[in-house]
Amino acid sequence: MMTGALDGVVVADFSRVLAGPYATMMMGDLGAEVVKVERPRTGDDTRSWGPPYLPADESTDPMATYFASVNRNKTSLVVDLQTEDGRERARDLVRRSDVVIENFRAGTMERLGLGYDTLVAEKPDLIYCAITGFGRDGGADIPGYDLLIQAMSGLMSITGPDDSPSKVGVAVVDVLTGVHAVAGILAALRHRDRTGEGQRVDLDLFMVALSSMANMTTAYLGADVVPRSMGNRHPSIVPYEVFSTADRPLALAVGNDTQFARLTTALGVPELVDDERYATNTARVAHRDALVADLTEKLRREGADHWYQVLTRAGVPAGPINDIAEAFTFARSIGIEPAVDVEGTDIPAVGNPIGMSLTPATYRLPPPVLPT
Repeated sequence: MMTGALDGVVVADFSRVLAGPYATMMMGDLGAEVVKVERPRTGDDTRSWGPPYLPADESTDPMATYFASVNRNKTSLVVDLQTEDGRERARDLVRRSDVVIENFRAGTMERLGLGYDTLVAEKPDLIYCAITGFGRDGGADIPGYDLLIQAMSGLMSITGPDDSPSKVGVAVVDVLTGVHAVAGILAALRHRDRTGEGQRVDLDLFMVALSSMANMTTAYLGADVVPRSMGNRHPSIVPYEVFSTADRPLALAVGNDTQFARLTTALGVPELVDDERYATNTARVAHRDALVADLTEKLRREGADHWYQVLTRAGVPAGPINDIAEAFTFARSIGIEPAVDVEGTDIPAVGNPIGMSLTPATYRLPPPVLPT
């Protein structure tokens, strides 16, 4: 029975930690067979990245929720790549695979005799995806940890309170790199369908960070503007930030003049639309502090949930600052079920966000226990 859009695609997954495993999990959800190659005894680094851990029974060791978050729909193959026997087992896996993905430090797979040139010589239709931190040239020796990427790419300089650089609360560049890796691999598969040719797909976290900063990096390239951190404010849109209310913070994301007019009407101050300081977004950016003070005075009269209801009915983008538990509750209240069941287990999982009408994601295998 077909398991998804990628049914029949075999992935030899030499990646570990987050970027590569996130990509291969997405492919596994969509039907690919993913074989995760792991070191003897310890396996993927994230197996020990806890607490927290999933509950364990007497027959299994506790599994870190970090590892579980990106390794469903895979089987595990323990291979010692430092031995010739292990490398031959790896080559056997590659021979029956459509895709190889790895995120070792640049040059490692070549030293092991498992680099692209070696493998493609035997299997010309192979798609080989390599993920590095800072590329394969001058940055090859810089460890590719997400915190370093966020720091050195400039992402931390635009995140957090004024003049206090902060990382994003999740390893977001790793996740974005995983998404980009899936896109590159699927494009390569499409090319192979047409021509029979495999190819190499290269990504580095540093370039993904620069690309994903979108308007911020283009502000530098196109207008010679070096963005700085502004807390929860937006450099080009006002009001687009977090406001105080009578109880807890509220996010307002007012993206155009029509929404601004709706906001002022809902707050009982429609005259603000006629104030020349606030008549256009450009004017509002120039008079940000005055407008924020005017709006905060009104918003502090009621709580965040009250304003969420009022403003949403008025067509104004607004919402309270939820914690993750509240986010799950909210999702269910609007008809989104964020959690899924993995077949034959009670291991919880967040569902794949890609909805497909004919070949939806499936959850066939739990994150694998490390074979002994």
